[in-house]
Amino acid sequence: MKRTNLLLTAVTAITLLTANAIADHHGKALKQGDVSLQSIGPITFGPDGLLFVSDPKAATIYAVATSDKNAGKGFNIKNLNQKIAGLLGTSPDQIIIVDMAVNPASKNAYLAVSRGRSADAPVVIVKAAAGGKLSTVSLKGVKMARAKLPDPPADRTIRRGRRSSNPRISSITDMSFTDGRVIIAGLANEEFASTLRAIPFPFKKVNKGTTVEIFHGAHGKLETHSPIRTFVPFEVENETRLLAAYTCTPLVEFPVSDLKPAAKITGRTIAELGNRNRPIDMIVYNKAGKDYLLIANSARGIMKVTTDNIANIKGIDKRISGTAGVKYETIKDWQGIDQLDKFSDKLAIVVRKTDNGSNLETIPLP
Repeated sequence: MKRTNLLLTAVTAITLLTANAIADHHGKALKQGDVSLQSIGPITFGPDGLLFVSDPKAATIYAVATSDKNAGKGFNIKNLNQKIAGLLGTSPDQIIIVDMAVNPASKNAYLAVSRGRSADAPVVIVKAAAGGKLSTVSLKGVKMARAKLPDPPADRTIRRGRRSSNPRISSITDMSFTDGRVIIAGLANEEFASTLRAIPFPFKKVNKGTTVEIFHGAHGKLETHSPIRTFVPFEVENETRLLAAYTCTPLVEFPVSDLKPAAKITGRTIAELGNRNRPIDMIVYNKAGKDYLLIANSARGIMKVTTDNIANIKGIDKRISGTAGVKYETIKDWQGIDQLDKFSDKLAIVVRKTDNGSNLETIPLP
């Protein structure tokens, strides 16, 4: 056998041993049980097909083993809402896709779905597999673990004129797994303070989160009450940081190393991307040797943000008018995007709204 083949065999063996050790470590942290969801919020994946599911109303995170290994190559599912409605025995107008995440182990897409529009509507996870096959994910008798947040907002209805809201639903607004921890954005009960939490997995004790404040340039002041709507981990000068977007739309950077229990930190506002807008999803990808941030928005389309020299951008600390900070371009071809995730190094996966409903598609990264 040639030396090159010996090296490849050794590297492969080490990789398999490492993967098996990680899987065994996570497996020991999971116990057989049922996951009973009161609501469904953001979902995300960790290693080995481990699915993290949030239940904002219960202020609880679940880790669920999917045992999902079959690799998909891409998707083009037309009339997604209609097909999910048929699967669940309801009408398409009652289907709300709350979030979407791709399982890196299988490339299957998982959809967090509400079957109805009321606060107590049943919720379910739907898997889209290779060939466009849809199925519900059973949460009965699964290998799972749970972590309950210690300080969520009160579960109560607040009325302001004709509008009403329940701050508990914002206890978890986004999640990501990075460096062995589940990072969670949302609100805590201390005057509805915006919070980031870094919870190590396997779950043990869950401490109070880190209160985060930002300077909102469009408002010209520091803010602590508005929650992060979406974020993504990103490596800046060999340090893991979070790029987080808020409603109206400040883009803010936080070092993950600063996320300590009961601490209070101020993020660095690196952009103001425009008001009257809610960011939906964010991904980071590399193209032609450069890193980019892709942001899906409710009112401002898809923004492609360059990350060149992002560590040296001066933070916004004064009132501004319009947009400021890092540069971006709007991807005009990407219309009607309701959900966004990274599918591969070259493809994104989206839920796209069309005149005939919604489609689940994989499309080339811009």
